[in-house]
Amino acid sequence: MFLLMLLGILGSGWAADITVTNSWNGGFQGYFKLNPSQALHGWKVHLVFDKPVDNIEIWRAEVESHTPTEWVVHNMNFDADINPGADFQVDFVARAGGDSPAHGTYFIEGDGDSGSGSGSGTGGGSATQPPSSGGGSPITGGPAATGGSTMKYNYGDALGLSILFFDAQRSGRLPSNNPIPWRGDSAVNDGDSGHDLSGGWYDAGDHVKFNLPMSFSSWVLNYGFLKFTDAYTSAGQKDMMCDMVKWPLEYFKKCWIPDQQTLYVQVGDGYADHGFWGRPENMNMGRPAYKVNTGCHGADVAGNTVAAMASGYLIFKDICGDAAFADSLLAAAKSLYTFAKNNRGKYTDCVTQARDFYGSSGDADELSAAAIWLHKATGDNAYLQDAKSFYPAGTAWGFNWNDANVGAACLLYEVTKEGKYKNDIDAFIRQYMPGGSVPMTPCGLSFRDKWGPNRHAANAAFIAAVAAADGLSPDEYKKYALSQINYILGDNKLHISYEIGFGNHFPKKPHHRGSSCPTNTNSCDPGSGADNPNVLKGGLVGGPDQGDNYDDRRDDYVKNEVACDYNAGFQGALAGLYHFSVNNELPPAPAAKC
Repeated sequence: MFLLMLLGILGSGWAADITVTNSWNGGFQGYFKLNPSQALHGWKVHLVFDKPVDNIEIWRAEVESHTPTEWVVHNMNFDADINPGADFQVDFVARAGGDSPAHGTYFIEGDGDSGSGSGSGTGGGSATQPPSSGGGSPITGGPAATGGSTMKYNYGDALGLSILFFDAQRSGRLPSNNPIPWRGDSAVNDGDSGHDLSGGWYDAGDHVKFNLPMSFSSWVLNYGFLKFTDAYTSAGQKDMMCDMVKWPLEYFKKCWIPDQQTLYVQVGDGYADHGFWGRPENMNMGRPAYKVNTGCHGADVAGNTVAAMASGYLIFKDICGDAAFADSLLAAAKSLYTFAKNNRGKYTDCVTQARDFYGSSGDADELSAAAIWLHKATGDNAYLQDAKSFYPAGTAWGFNWNDANVGAACLLYEVTKEGKYKNDIDAFIRQYMPGGSVPMTPCGLSFRDKWGPNRHAANAAFIAAVAAADGLSPDEYKKYALSQINYILGDNKLHISYEIGFGNHFPKKPHHRGSSCPTNTNSCDPGSGADNPNVLKGGLVGGPDQGDNYDDRRDDYVKNEVACDYNAGFQGALAGLYHFSVNNELPPAPAAKC
């Protein structure tokens, strides 16, 4: 850790040191702290560096303006008020030339300007002086929108936190720009008979790599990135998203071996894994690899993997600027699709080890999604005809790792504009809305199932946002999406955010091994009543019961576990709402019911 000081160059009466926690060639990671002796009601901070900084991606603050060496950031709408002694930390990642970090200090605008306070550098990276006149006004979190609405919650900030959750789920050898300080290399020897299977994401609060939900999460995230690219750009998250979505795609390429007609679909024994409570860095149990091939069919997981790689091709061709990687994804997706078509069947019919965790109900929905993504990637109408043929018509129960129907319907409608897909999309969304067949909690959450109700509601909100962007009942569907995401972020009985790290009140004891264990010891007590020592920023916990009740307990894996597929649609919905705000198309938010 470096403590960086620039003394005497600031115009205000005091300056504090920026703390840098990690650096690499071309960038560094750091934070500053606000620890006021008086309450802050809105704040604006200047970061001053000794060399040009090209870009800053920041959490819990928003960039207002910058020169090459001075960046001005201000509070989000939810963190304008900071109480004395709060020790409020703002993390950021900066890109700068050279192999050493920029040295820097920071000060709160207004402090010392009136001559009423002298202040000094704290030496510990904590600014203790409040602004003399408010330090800037609280922001609304977004531009004024049609209908006079602004964002009630800052969806861009929530979006950035969600990206960090997926970074915290990384398996394998971590890159030098790893933004999660409490995570290190893990499971670097994952493989089978010398074939490298390292990488990918851990599934949830455990350390198994289940490829069916992982590949679903991947293509859903890709869909939101492609659909609402401007949201990521406006939120300053495009580069972070490019890094994040590449991680599972590189792993999927390792899993598919075309010349052996073999696709690896799981790494780790779910039963043995669930018997271990500790950090992934400390795992020492065997991690077997499971595969499908011409003798053990698995078109469901193969189809989702094709969808992930074909959508990834579009991302790295059109957004992230890596044509070679894009081409490799498309080639793998094409050959894997042929394998899937020729080897129909559910992977859990032969990979029985996965059945108790992610048992599949069929493969047609995944094959339809795979085919329509390949059509979007190539323009080949043969894939479009396949997508139509595989599509299971009707109203989907949900949108999740085992049911891609309505996602395929959205993609098919975008291409064809055919009424049958529109009808299935409308029927799906309306069953989740008030008056539909899906129950609602008293405070307004669509309660599809006790396992991950936040996930089901957020995924429905994502489909509603996609449909609204495609012109289907836009005002009505946007308001429904707003109602669900706002509930998750605070419009609920407890007035907490179910996304960890968003705002000041959020779950502190998620059912997640890595975040629950200290980094400086091999011991870890899952029964401890203390808060998790590592904040799992961005993780979406399962959620409340049907009466809006929720307890923050680590041992409650129904209400308090996190998972990649919990966050995927949630993040897409955040991107959709932020997109509507950026384009002045966000309607007034529905009133909170609690």
